[in-house]
Amino acid sequence: MLAPFRGLRYARDRVSGIANVTSPPYDVITGDILDHLRAADPHNVVRLILPGEDATATKVAASLLREWLSAGILIRDRIPALYLYEQSLDGPGLDGPGLDGLGLGASRWVQRGIVALVGLGSPESAGILPHEGVMPGPVAGRRELMEATQANLEPILLIYDGDEAAGDDRDRPTAAEIIERVVAERAPLVAVTTEDHVTHRLWRLGDYDEQTAIAADLAGRRALIADGHHRYAAYLDLQSKMRASGLGAGPWDYGLAFLVDSAAYPPQLGAIHRVLPGMPPERAAELARNAFSVQDLPAGLDLAGAQRRLAEAGREGTAFLLAGGPCFRLLSHPDPVQVAASMPAGASGPWRSLDASVLQQLLIGHLWGITENERNVLIDHDAADAVRVVTEGPGGTAVISNPLSFQTVIQIAAHGERVPRKSTSFGPKPRTGLVLRTFGPND
Repeated sequence: MLAPFRGLRYARDRVSGIANVTSPPYDVITGDILDHLRAADPHNVVRLILPGEDATATKVAASLLREWLSAGILIRDRIPALYLYEQSLDGPGLDGPGLDGLGLGASRWVQRGIVALVGLGSPESAGILPHEGVMPGPVAGRRELMEATQANLEPILLIYDGDEAAGDDRDRPTAAEIIERVVAERAPLVAVTTEDHVTHRLWRLGDYDEQTAIAADLAGRRALIADGHHRYAAYLDLQSKMRASGLGAGPWDYGLAFLVDSAAYPPQLGAIHRVLPGMPPERAAELARNAFSVQDLPAGLDLAGAQRRLAEAGREGTAFLLAGGPCFRLLSHPDPVQVAASMPAGASGPWRSLDASVLQQLLIGHLWGITENERNVLIDHDAADAVRVVTEGPGGTAVISNPLSFQTVIQIAAHGERVPRKSTSFGPKPRTGLVLRTFGPND
Protein backbone atom coordinates (compact mmCIF):
# COMPACT_ATOMS: atom_id res chain seq x y z
CA MET A 1 0.00 0.00 0.00
CA LEU A 2 1.39 3.36 -1.07
CA ALA A 3 0.44 6.68 0.52
CA PRO A 4 1.41 10.36 0.11
CA PHE A 5 2.73 12.44 3.01
CA ARG A 6 3.52 16.05 3.87
CA GLY A 7 7.23 16.07 3.25
CA LEU A 8 9.69 17.99 5.37
CA ARG A 9 12.41 19.77 3.37
CA TYR A 10 15.20 22.24 4.01
CA ALA A 11 14.44 25.91 3.37
CA ARG A 12 17.07 26.86 0.82
CA ASP A 13 17.39 30.43 2.07
CA ARG A 14 18.14 29.26 5.63
CA VAL A 15 21.11 26.96 4.92
CA SER A 16 24.41 27.31 3.09
CA GLY A 17 23.31 24.87 0.38
CA ILE A 18 21.29 21.68 0.04
CA ALA A 19 24.46 19.71 -0.72
CA ASN A 20 25.89 20.93 2.59
CA VAL A 21 22.94 19.78 4.72
CA THR A 22 22.30 16.36 3.17
CA SER A 23 24.34 13.18 3.64
CA PRO A 24 24.77 9.55 2.62
CA PRO A 25 22.73 6.98 4.62
CA TYR A 26 23.79 6.67 8.26
CA ASP A 27 25.31 3.20 7.97
CA VAL A 28 27.97 4.09 5.38
CA ILE A 29 29.27 7.15 7.24
CA THR A 30 32.68 6.67 8.88
CA GLY A 31 34.36 8.94 11.42
CA ASP A 32 36.20 11.21 8.97
CA ILE A 33 33.12 11.59 6.77
CA LEU A 34 30.99 12.32 9.84
CA ASP A 35 33.33 15.13 10.88
CA HIS A 36 33.32 16.54 7.35
CA LEU A 37 29.52 16.55 7.17
CA ARG A 38 29.13 18.15 10.58
CA ALA A 39 31.55 20.89 9.54
CA ALA A 40 29.81 21.49 6.21
CA ASP A 41 26.81 23.22 7.82
CA PRO A 42 25.51 23.39 11.41
CA HIS A 43 22.18 22.04 10.14
CA ASN A 44 23.49 18.98 8.31
CA VAL A 45 21.02 16.11 8.67
CA VAL A 46 23.81 13.90 10.03
CA ARG A 47 23.26 15.66 13.37
CA LEU A 48 19.83 14.00 13.42
CA ILE A 49 20.61 10.56 12.01
CA LEU A 50 23.89 10.11 13.96
CA PRO A 51 23.42 12.20 17.11
CA GLY A 52 25.89 10.20 19.21
CA GLU A 53 25.96 7.07 21.33
CA ASP A 54 25.27 8.29 24.87
CA ALA A 55 21.97 7.76 26.64
CA THR A 56 20.62 11.21 25.75
CA ALA A 57 21.51 11.13 22.05
CA THR A 58 18.02 10.43 20.74
CA LYS A 59 16.56 13.16 22.95
CA VAL A 60 19.15 15.58 21.59
CA ALA A 61 18.13 14.66 18.02
CA ALA A 62 14.45 15.13 18.85
CA SER A 63 15.12 18.53 20.41
CA LEU A 64 17.22 19.59 17.44
CA LEU A 65 14.50 18.54 14.98
CA ARG A 66 11.89 20.58 16.88
CA GLU A 67 14.27 23.55 16.97
CA TRP A 68 14.89 23.45 13.21
CA LEU A 69 11.15 23.20 12.55
CA SER A 70 10.38 26.11 14.84
CA ALA A 71 13.13 28.26 13.29
CA GLY A 72 12.03 27.51 9.72
CA ILE A 73 15.22 25.63 8.84
CA LEU A 74 12.94 22.75 7.89
CA ILE A 75 9.58 23.48 6.27
CA ARG A 76 6.60 21.20 5.75
CA ASP A 77 4.77 20.97 2.46
CA ARG A 78 1.17 22.12 2.68
CA ILE A 79 -0.47 19.09 1.06
CA PRO A 80 0.30 15.37 1.08
CA ALA A 81 2.36 14.38 -1.93
CA LEU A 82 4.48 11.69 -3.50
CA TYR A 83 7.98 12.73 -4.52
CA LEU A 84 9.81 11.84 -7.70
CA TYR A 85 13.52 11.51 -7.01
CA GLU A 86 16.29 11.26 -9.61
CA GLN A 87 20.00 10.57 -9.18
CA SER A 88 22.33 10.88 -12.14
CA LEU A 89 25.99 10.98 -13.04
CA ASP A 90 27.28 12.61 -16.19
CA GLY A 91 30.93 13.29 -15.62
CA PRO A 92 33.92 11.92 -13.66
CA GLY A 93 33.85 8.76 -11.61
CA LEU A 94 32.42 8.47 -8.15
CA ASP A 95 34.25 8.91 -4.89
CA GLY A 96 31.89 8.74 -1.97
CA PRO A 97 30.43 6.54 0.77
CA GLY A 98 27.75 4.13 -0.35
CA LEU A 99 28.96 4.22 -3.98
CA ASP A 100 32.24 2.32 -3.64
CA GLY A 101 32.47 -0.96 -5.51
CA LEU A 102 29.23 -0.46 -7.46
CA GLY A 103 30.91 -0.32 -10.83
CA LEU A 104 29.50 3.12 -11.60
CA GLY A 105 32.69 5.11 -11.98
CA ALA A 106 33.31 4.51 -15.68
CA SER A 107 29.80 5.05 -17.03
CA ARG A 108 26.97 7.53 -17.09
CA TRP A 109 23.83 6.47 -15.32
CA VAL A 110 20.48 7.64 -14.01
CA GLN A 111 18.12 6.24 -11.39
CA ARG A 112 14.56 7.46 -10.83
CA GLY A 113 11.84 6.40 -8.44
CA ILE A 114 9.10 7.46 -6.06
CA VAL A 115 9.54 8.52 -2.42
CA ALA A 116 6.37 7.58 -0.56
CA LEU A 117 4.95 5.92 2.52
CA VAL A 118 4.57 2.16 2.31
CA GLY A 119 2.24 0.04 4.40
CA LEU A 120 4.02 -2.25 6.86
CA GLY A 121 3.39 -5.88 7.57
CA SER A 122 4.54 -9.42 6.86
CA PRO A 123 6.06 -10.19 3.46
CA GLU A 124 2.77 -11.84 2.53
CA SER A 125 0.53 -8.96 3.56
CA ALA A 126 2.74 -5.99 2.69
CA GLY A 127 4.56 -7.47 -0.29
CA ILE A 128 7.91 -6.21 1.05
CA LEU A 129 10.62 -8.88 1.02
CA PRO A 130 13.72 -8.66 3.21
CA HIS A 131 16.74 -10.51 1.90
CA GLU A 132 19.33 -9.86 4.62
CA GLY A 133 19.65 -10.66 8.31
CA VAL A 134 19.82 -7.92 10.96
CA MET A 135 21.45 -7.37 14.35
CA PRO A 136 19.29 -6.47 17.39
CA GLY A 137 21.49 -3.53 18.47
CA PRO A 138 21.19 -1.42 15.31
CA VAL A 139 17.47 -2.21 15.04
CA ALA A 140 16.86 -1.01 18.60
CA GLY A 141 18.97 2.09 17.97
CA ARG A 142 17.01 3.07 14.85
CA ARG A 143 13.67 2.39 16.58
CA GLU A 144 14.61 4.52 19.58
CA LEU A 145 15.61 7.37 17.27
CA MET A 146 12.34 7.13 15.33
CA GLU A 147 10.37 6.99 18.56
CA ALA A 148 12.13 10.00 20.06
CA THR A 149 11.96 12.17 16.95
CA GLN A 150 8.59 10.80 15.77
CA ALA A 151 10.12 10.82 12.33
CA ASN A 152 11.47 8.73 9.46
CA LEU A 153 14.63 10.70 8.78
CA GLU A 154 15.78 8.72 5.73
CA PRO A 155 14.00 6.38 3.32
CA ILE A 156 14.75 2.73 2.83
CA LEU A 157 15.44 1.60 -0.75
CA LEU A 158 12.90 -0.79 -2.30
CA ILE A 159 13.17 -2.25 -5.78
CA TYR A 160 10.36 -3.83 -7.78
CA ASP A 161 10.08 -5.32 -11.27
CA GLY A 162 8.00 -2.99 -13.41
CA ASP A 163 7.83 -5.62 -16.17
CA GLU A 164 5.86 -8.00 -13.97
CA ALA A 165 2.09 -7.94 -14.36
CA ALA A 166 0.44 -5.96 -11.58
CA GLY A 167 -3.08 -4.55 -11.38
CA ASP A 168 -5.72 -5.07 -14.07
CA ASP A 169 -6.58 -1.40 -14.57
CA ARG A 170 -4.73 -0.39 -17.72
CA ASP A 171 -6.82 2.76 -18.21
CA ARG A 172 -4.43 4.60 -15.91
CA PRO A 173 -0.83 5.44 -16.83
CA THR A 174 1.88 3.39 -15.16
CA ALA A 175 4.28 4.80 -12.57
CA ALA A 176 7.07 4.61 -15.15
CA GLU A 177 5.04 6.63 -17.66
CA ILE A 178 4.23 9.31 -15.09
CA ILE A 179 7.87 9.52 -14.00
CA GLU A 180 9.10 10.05 -17.55
CA ARG A 181 6.42 12.66 -18.30
CA VAL A 182 7.12 14.67 -15.14
CA VAL A 183 10.89 14.68 -15.75
CA ALA A 184 10.36 15.86 -19.33
CA GLU A 185 7.75 18.55 -18.60
CA ARG A 186 8.28 20.01 -15.13
CA ALA A 187 11.01 21.88 -13.32
CA PRO A 188 12.24 20.17 -10.14
CA LEU A 189 11.84 21.53 -6.62
CA VAL A 190 15.46 20.69 -5.88
CA ALA A 191 18.46 20.22 -8.17
CA VAL A 192 21.85 19.85 -6.51
CA THR A 193 25.17 18.14 -7.25
CA THR A 194 27.03 16.66 -4.30
CA GLU A 195 30.76 16.13 -3.80
CA ASP A 196 30.66 12.66 -5.35
CA HIS A 197 29.54 14.30 -8.64
CA VAL A 198 26.03 12.85 -8.39
CA THR A 199 23.18 15.21 -9.31
CA HIS A 200 20.01 14.89 -7.25
CA ARG A 201 16.65 16.24 -8.43
CA LEU A 202 13.32 16.14 -6.59
CA TRP A 203 9.78 16.82 -7.85
CA ARG A 204 6.60 17.03 -5.74
CA LEU A 205 3.63 15.09 -7.12
CA GLY A 206 0.60 16.68 -5.49
CA ASP A 207 -1.94 15.81 -8.19
CA TYR A 208 -4.53 13.33 -6.88
CA ASP A 209 -4.92 11.52 -10.20
CA GLU A 210 -1.18 11.00 -10.50
CA GLN A 211 -0.94 9.75 -6.93
CA THR A 212 -3.83 7.35 -7.49
CA ALA A 213 -2.37 6.00 -10.73
CA ILE A 214 1.05 5.41 -9.17
CA ALA A 215 -0.45 3.72 -6.12
CA ALA A 216 -2.64 1.51 -8.33
CA ASP A 217 0.31 0.50 -10.51
CA LEU A 218 2.46 -0.47 -7.54
CA ALA A 219 -0.28 -2.05 -5.43
CA GLY A 220 -0.03 -5.50 -6.99
CA ARG A 221 3.73 -5.73 -6.94
CA ARG A 222 6.29 -7.20 -4.55
CA ALA A 223 9.29 -5.10 -3.57
CA LEU A 224 12.69 -6.25 -2.34
CA ILE A 225 14.42 -4.33 0.43
CA ALA A 226 17.64 -3.33 -1.31
CA ASP A 227 18.94 -1.07 1.47
CA GLY A 228 17.63 -0.35 4.95
CA HIS A 229 16.93 -3.74 6.56
CA HIS A 230 17.65 -2.42 10.05
CA ARG A 231 15.41 0.60 9.47
CA TYR A 232 12.62 -1.58 8.13
CA ALA A 233 12.92 -3.90 11.12
CA ALA A 234 12.76 -0.78 13.29
CA TYR A 235 9.57 0.29 11.46
CA LEU A 236 8.02 -3.08 12.35
CA ASP A 237 9.25 -2.94 15.95
CA LEU A 238 7.74 0.50 16.45
CA GLN A 239 4.47 -0.58 14.87
CA SER A 240 4.33 -3.62 17.17
CA LYS A 241 5.09 -1.50 20.24
CA MET A 242 2.37 1.04 19.41
CA ARG A 243 -0.22 -1.65 18.82
CA ALA A 244 0.77 -3.50 22.00
CA SER A 245 0.17 -0.29 23.95
CA GLY A 246 -3.44 -0.29 22.76
CA LEU A 247 -3.15 2.61 20.32
CA GLY A 248 -4.27 0.54 17.33
CA ALA A 249 -3.88 1.83 13.79
CA GLY A 250 -1.86 4.98 13.24
CA PRO A 251 1.00 6.60 11.34
CA TRP A 252 3.34 3.90 12.67
CA ASP A 253 1.66 1.54 10.18
CA TYR A 254 3.67 3.23 7.42
CA GLY A 255 7.35 3.83 6.75
CA LEU A 256 9.28 6.07 4.38
CA ALA A 257 10.67 4.40 1.25
CA PHE A 258 12.24 5.14 -2.12
CA LEU A 259 10.81 2.74 -4.73
CA VAL A 260 12.76 2.03 -7.93
CA ASP A 261 11.72 -0.05 -10.93
CA SER A 262 14.57 -2.52 -11.46
CA ALA A 263 13.46 -3.17 -15.06
CA ALA A 264 13.88 0.50 -15.96
CA TYR A 265 16.85 1.20 -13.68
CA PRO A 266 18.77 -2.01 -12.94
CA PRO A 267 20.37 -1.85 -9.49
CA GLN A 268 24.09 -2.15 -8.94
CA LEU A 269 25.46 -4.46 -6.26
CA GLY A 270 28.72 -3.83 -4.47
CA ALA A 271 30.45 -5.99 -1.91
CA ILE A 272 30.57 -5.36 1.83
CA HIS A 273 33.78 -6.24 3.62
CA ARG A 274 34.80 -7.34 7.10
CA VAL A 275 37.44 -6.07 9.51
CA LEU A 276 38.47 -8.32 12.40
CA PRO A 277 40.49 -6.14 14.79
CA GLY A 278 41.44 -9.02 17.09
CA MET A 279 42.73 -11.40 14.42
CA PRO A 280 46.45 -11.13 13.47
CA PRO A 281 46.82 -11.57 9.70
CA GLU A 282 49.46 -14.33 9.92
CA ARG A 283 47.22 -16.31 12.27
CA ALA A 284 44.22 -15.71 10.00
CA ALA A 285 46.09 -17.13 7.00
CA GLU A 286 47.43 -20.09 8.99
CA LEU A 287 43.98 -21.12 10.19
CA ALA A 288 42.40 -20.54 6.78
CA ARG A 289 44.79 -23.11 5.25
CA ASN A 290 42.85 -25.83 7.10
CA ALA A 291 40.02 -25.46 4.56
CA PHE A 292 41.15 -23.08 1.79
CA SER A 293 43.87 -22.80 -0.79
CA VAL A 294 45.86 -19.76 0.41
CA GLN A 295 48.09 -17.93 -2.08
CA ASP A 296 50.38 -15.02 -1.23
CA LEU A 297 49.98 -12.42 -3.96
CA PRO A 298 53.08 -10.57 -5.21
CA ALA A 299 54.51 -7.99 -2.83
CA GLY A 300 53.76 -4.49 -4.01
CA LEU A 301 50.49 -5.47 -5.74
CA ASP A 302 47.98 -2.69 -5.09
CA LEU A 303 44.36 -3.17 -3.98
CA ALA A 304 42.96 -2.74 -7.49
CA GLY A 305 45.24 -5.47 -8.80
CA ALA A 306 44.43 -7.74 -5.89
CA GLN A 307 40.71 -7.25 -6.46
CA ARG A 308 41.13 -8.21 -10.11
CA ARG A 309 42.72 -11.46 -8.95
CA LEU A 310 39.84 -11.91 -6.52
CA ALA A 311 37.27 -11.41 -9.29
CA GLU A 312 39.04 -13.97 -11.50
CA ALA A 313 39.07 -16.52 -8.68
CA GLY A 314 35.43 -15.75 -7.94
CA ARG A 315 34.39 -16.92 -11.39
CA GLU A 316 35.42 -20.43 -10.33
CA GLY A 317 33.79 -20.33 -6.91
CA THR A 318 34.04 -18.78 -3.48
CA ALA A 319 37.10 -16.61 -2.90
CA PHE A 320 38.28 -13.89 -0.53
CA LEU A 321 41.23 -11.54 -0.07
CA LEU A 322 42.98 -11.19 3.26
CA ALA A 323 44.71 -7.87 3.98
CA GLY A 324 46.79 -6.72 6.91
CA GLY A 325 50.09 -8.50 6.49
CA PRO A 326 53.07 -7.84 4.18
CA CYS A 327 51.00 -8.80 1.12
CA PHE A 328 47.46 -9.64 0.06
CA ARG A 329 46.52 -13.29 0.37
CA LEU A 330 43.97 -14.96 -1.91
CA LEU A 331 41.71 -17.60 -0.35
CA SER A 332 39.97 -19.91 -2.83
CA HIS A 333 38.68 -23.46 -3.41
CA PRO A 334 37.19 -24.10 0.04
CA ASP A 335 36.93 -27.76 1.04
CA PRO A 336 33.32 -28.75 0.14
CA VAL A 337 33.10 -31.22 3.01
CA GLN A 338 33.99 -28.56 5.57
CA VAL A 339 31.70 -26.05 3.86
CA ALA A 340 28.78 -28.46 4.16
CA ALA A 341 29.59 -29.33 7.78
CA SER A 342 29.67 -25.66 8.80
CA MET A 343 26.22 -24.79 7.44
CA PRO A 344 23.06 -24.59 9.54
CA ALA A 345 20.48 -27.34 9.18
CA GLY A 346 17.65 -26.51 6.82
CA ALA A 347 19.56 -23.97 4.74
CA SER A 348 18.90 -24.30 1.02
CA GLY A 349 21.56 -25.19 -1.54
CA PRO A 350 21.72 -21.64 -2.96
CA TRP A 351 22.13 -20.20 0.56
CA ARG A 352 24.92 -22.66 1.40
CA SER A 353 26.82 -21.70 -1.76
CA LEU A 354 26.81 -17.95 -1.07
CA ASP A 355 30.22 -16.40 -0.51
CA ALA A 356 28.68 -14.54 2.44
CA SER A 357 27.50 -17.81 4.00
CA VAL A 358 30.91 -19.46 3.60
CA LEU A 359 32.53 -16.36 5.11
CA GLN A 360 30.19 -16.27 8.09
CA GLN A 361 29.87 -19.98 8.81
CA LEU A 362 33.15 -21.58 7.76
CA LEU A 363 35.83 -18.89 7.82
CA ILE A 364 34.78 -16.57 10.65
CA GLY A 365 32.75 -18.97 12.77
CA HIS A 366 34.48 -22.36 12.37
CA LEU A 367 38.09 -21.77 11.31
CA TRP A 368 38.70 -18.54 13.19
CA GLY A 369 36.33 -19.33 16.07
CA ILE A 370 35.03 -15.78 16.25
CA THR A 371 31.56 -14.99 17.52
CA GLU A 372 30.11 -12.49 15.05
CA ASN A 373 28.91 -9.33 16.74
CA GLU A 374 29.32 -5.58 16.32
CA ARG A 375 32.55 -5.58 18.37
CA ASN A 376 34.41 -8.58 16.96
CA VAL A 377 33.47 -8.20 13.28
CA LEU A 378 33.34 -4.70 11.85
CA ILE A 379 31.57 -3.80 8.61
CA ASP A 380 33.05 -1.63 5.85
CA HIS A 381 31.45 -0.75 2.50
CA ASP A 382 34.73 0.54 1.10
CA ALA A 383 37.52 -1.99 0.43
CA ALA A 384 40.21 0.71 0.50
CA ASP A 385 39.00 1.92 3.88
CA ALA A 386 38.96 -1.63 5.26
CA VAL A 387 42.57 -2.11 4.14
CA ARG A 388 43.61 1.23 5.65
CA VAL A 389 42.09 0.28 8.98
CA VAL A 390 44.32 -2.79 9.33
CA THR A 391 47.48 -1.40 7.74
CA GLU A 392 47.56 2.10 9.20
CA GLY A 393 45.53 1.59 12.38
CA PRO A 394 45.79 -0.76 15.33
CA GLY A 395 46.03 -3.86 13.13
CA GLY A 396 43.86 -6.89 12.54
CA THR A 397 42.70 -8.61 9.37
CA ALA A 398 40.46 -7.30 6.60
CA VAL A 399 38.44 -9.73 4.47
CA ILE A 400 37.63 -8.35 1.01
CA SER A 401 34.76 -10.04 -0.84
CA ASN A 402 33.26 -10.18 -4.30
CA PRO A 403 29.72 -8.80 -4.69
CA LEU A 404 26.75 -11.16 -4.79
CA SER A 405 24.68 -11.26 -7.98
CA PHE A 406 21.28 -9.60 -8.13
CA GLN A 407 19.58 -12.78 -9.37
CA THR A 408 21.06 -14.79 -6.49
CA VAL A 409 19.70 -12.31 -3.95
CA ILE A 410 16.25 -12.41 -5.58
CA GLN A 411 16.32 -16.21 -5.53
CA ILE A 412 17.20 -16.32 -1.83
CA ALA A 413 14.50 -13.78 -0.89
CA ALA A 414 11.81 -15.52 -2.96
CA HIS A 415 12.64 -18.75 -1.10
CA GLY A 416 11.93 -17.00 2.20
CA GLU A 417 15.57 -16.97 3.31
CA ARG A 418 17.89 -14.10 4.15
CA VAL A 419 21.53 -13.73 3.29
CA PRO A 420 23.91 -13.09 6.23
CA ARG A 421 23.74 -9.55 7.56
CA LYS A 422 25.57 -6.83 5.65
CA SER A 423 26.29 -8.99 2.61
CA THR A 424 24.94 -6.73 -0.13
CA SER A 425 25.43 -3.08 -0.95
CA PHE A 426 22.74 -2.02 -3.41
CA GLY A 427 23.08 1.33 -5.03
CA PRO A 428 22.97 4.06 -5.79
CA LYS A 429 21.51 4.79 -2.36
CA PRO A 430 19.14 7.74 -1.84
CA ARG A 431 20.61 10.91 -0.38
CA THR A 432 19.46 11.56 3.18
CA GLY A 433 17.87 14.91 3.96
CA LEU A 434 16.19 15.78 0.65
CA VAL A 435 12.79 14.91 2.08
CA LEU A 436 11.90 13.70 5.60
CA ARG A 437 8.69 12.49 7.20
CA THR A 438 7.38 13.19 10.69
CA PHE A 439 4.40 11.45 12.29
CA GLY A 440 3.65 13.38 15.46
CA PRO A 441 0.06 14.18 16.54
CA ASN A 442 0.06 17.46 14.57
CA ASP A 443 1.54 16.04 11.37
